[in-house]
Amino acid sequence: MTYAEFGLRPRENQSNGPVAPHFVMGGRVNGGLHGVAPELAGLDGNGNLPVGVDFRQIYATVLGSWWGMNSTAVLGQKFETLPFRRT
Repeated sequence: MTYAEFGLRPRENQSNGPVAPHFVMGGRVNGGLHGVAPELAGLDGNGNLPVGVDFRQIYATVLGSWWGMNSTAVLGQKFETLPFRRT
């Protein structure tokens, strides 16, 4: 699983935005795009893409499904998991 600390804005050479791609790889991963595809026509007033998946949903999925941990205890609240783990 990758995590990018800084997202990018669609407009070149501006400061960091709130949206970044994340990649999950491995034999037990359902391939494909999970979440929503970026919509350049839907930028907010600051020129940012809308957030389609909260990064904590990715963490909740990995913590619970793969590592068998209580993701709510680790993350401090419950987050919906994503269907990217193949069983």
